[in-house]
Amino acid sequence: MRRSRLVGFVAPLLLALGLGFTQAASAQAATNSGGYVALGDSYASGVGAGSYISSSGDCDRSTNSAAYLWNAAHKPASFAFNACSGATTDDVLANQLGSLNSSTSLVSISIGGNDAGFADVMQTCVLSLSDSGCLSRINTATSYITSTLPGKLDNLYNTIHSKAPNARVVVIGYPRFYLLGQVCVGLSDTKRSAINNAADTLDSVIQSRVSAHGFSFADVRSAFSTHELCSGSAWLHSVNVLDLTESYHPTADGQSGGYLPALTAAAS
Repeated sequence: MRRSRLVGFVAPLLLALGLGFTQAASAQAATNSGGYVALGDSYASGVGAGSYISSSGDCDRSTNSAAYLWNAAHKPASFAFNACSGATTDDVLANQLGSLNSSTSLVSISIGGNDAGFADVMQTCVLSLSDSGCLSRINTATSYITSTLPGKLDNLYNTIHSKAPNARVVVIGYPRFYLLGQVCVGLSDTKRSAINNAADTLDSVIQSRVSAHGFSFADVRSAFSTHELCSGSAWLHSVNVLDLTESYHPTADGQSGGYLPALTAAAS
């Protein structure tokens, strides 16, 4: 009698577990069955991660980028690596969507930072002797992020869906730049805190529009926690005088340890 009850309990459990594994495998197979198209800006192309593909020119597409690593691990039917350093939402619309079609099963994109002028924000905050100049530039960027960027993202997301209606679309956010409360040479605590808050605002606006379009948001902030600048084990470049374009971009460890797990989880 006890054995009968045990079998009666275990059999449905095994069936449920088996069904769960089957559904997960089916979801992964569906993602891999079509093409994968990687879109976006320098965080998507892998600026800062080294090992740049020579044919990508100034787009600086890296074989250490999360997109390239995901493709190597999952081997989708095709891979179009279209992300490009410096891209804005308008650049993606004009230059990166040609590979999308009804057979595309996965799209990843990081975009919005250049629209908001984050490179100029960082330059202003580094060069400004006082906090006020930095905070003023951040306020201008934040105003753009909350008032203008949502419409830009909506237009881009609508276009991506229309060109790749069967794709899972993963929108990857941005990390916070600084670990606060640490002794750290460089920017003041006021500047560092304001920059982090602006990054949070950017992620919040992006996530809101992603949710409205039924896409998946990959949040990298928790993965980068304790790996920000001033942490002692940073996954972000500080000012790189030998290659300024790499400044404030993820390292190879940031791509593999921060961006790739977020992309993998959101794509499955």
